[in-house]
Amino acid sequence: MRQSVLELREFYATPLGRAARQMVSRKVVEAWGNARGLDVLALGYATPFLDDLGPDARRAVAAMPAAQGVESWPAGERNRASLVDEQALPLPNALFDRVLAIHALEESDNPLALLEEICRVMAPSGRVILAVTARHGLWANAENSPFGHGRPFSRRQLERLVREADLSPVGWTRALYAPPLGWAARWAEGFEQAGALLWPPFAGVILMEAIKQTFAVRPKGRAARVPVRALPGFAPAPVGGKVAFPEGSRPAQPLKFDPEPPIQSPFGDHRV
Repeated sequence: MRQSVLELREFYATPLGRAARQMVSRKVVEAWGNARGLDVLALGYATPFLDDLGPDARRAVAAMPAAQGVESWPAGERNRASLVDEQALPLPNALFDRVLAIHALEESDNPLALLEEICRVMAPSGRVILAVTARHGLWANAENSPFGHGRPFSRRQLERLVREADLSPVGWTRALYAPPLGWAARWAEGFEQAGALLWPPFAGVILMEAIKQTFAVRPKGRAARVPVRALPGFAPAPVGGKVAFPEGSRPAQPLKFDPEPPIQSPFGDHRV
């Protein structure tokens, strides 16, 4: 059963919750920078992490699962949050350039169906960041935080699930090294720097970025015999087993395409 939106909001109002938001938001900003001119979807309970992306997004909406509940967002402005069925998002195809999913997969009844819906609403070459509780981290057992509920993931488990949903993972990183204790919020920055060097496997959160790739499909034609009548002097005639072209002409040359540049991972820590 999902945590309610009231419990989530209460946690992120505490010093520990604010520290967790800051540590995770930093990784999102490192990957995406500013969202100027982009369409952004916040899925699950990701609204606390959108502020650092800047207010210049062309469109930013929040979709909160029905089992969790919804709250008005942003505060004091026209509401852009809605209650949704996570396995049938009421959104058109190929709309969003960026999707940020936090507190979404861990408590979902069908994580694969949720990822397939994310893939559907992403624009071609769109990007999604999935933040999930790390299986081996201290936060997976912390019931005083949202990260201690639901199903934690290892990096390989998350990567396998992402690929099964026809998304291509391009990078991953870790965050939240501070222990899930109230007093640790004051030293969260120190824990973050030391943990990345000394005990990286015990991070509380795994973030993975994936892209949606679309491929052109060449239609299969049907062979058919078509009678062709060529004018004298314009059609090449076989000479000595080879094709002879009229004087002054040359055969068409095949087109050459530049190789496509490799995809660069926005996460500097790890690549998939």
